Amino acid sequence: MSILVIEDDVKTGDYLKKGLSESGYSVDLARNGIDGLYMALEHDYDLLLLDVMLPGKDGWQVMSDLRQKRDVPVIFLTARDQVDDRITGLRLGADDYLVKPFSFTELLLRVRTLLRRGVVRESEVFHLADLKLDPLRRKVTRKGVNIVLTNKEFMLLHLLVRRQGEALSRAVIASQVWDMNFDSDTNVVDVAIKRLRAKVDGPFETKLIHTVRSIGYMFAEQP
Repeated sequence: MSILVIEDDVKTGDYLKKGLSESGYSVDLARNGIDGLYMALEHDYDLLLLDVMLPGKDGWQVMSDLRQKRDVPVIFLTARDQVDDRITGLRLGADDYLVKPFSFTELLLRVRTLLRRGVVRESEVFHLADLKLDPLRRKVTRKGVNIVLTNKEFMLLHLLVRRQGEALSRAVIASQVWDMNFDSDTNVVDVAIKRLRAKVDGPFETKLIHTVRSIGYMFAEQP
């Protein structure tokens, strides 16, 4: 699979190209927004890593121009960590948003997850019973009460909500949330579900996360 990195910082750009190439991807590198947009439109990339603060055209402009002609998955890489900045990027059509400094392991996980699932716009707000999940703002509420989740807890709940009514095996959950093959000796999924239940179901009468015997878990108003 091919990836285009649009990053003006020489050290960061070279680091990403080297790391992603060693991870098995074909990687091109653009040092400014104008060249990056041209390359993104001229070539059929599977994924773009796009910095916001770029010379020529900033990341917002590149994203806006790109979405008029291409629907390639995009991950924003930026030092701007304000919620409004993240919302702006996602509204322009980005698929994910990673704040600098970040670990390469986390970046690689997000790249693999995004390439595996393809282009999914996370603008839809999900509702079930009294629960509301807003992927764009990464906000979860029940009966109007804000529920604070860790990043992994949010990813786990988002998976369950997106596929509500389906019985998801522990193997599927482990693959989608942790990018790992499920080992029957590992209880990471069960522990994570227990913690998520304590926050999402614990304080409320209606339980939404259900155990499906011999399979895994299901998110539904009724099991």
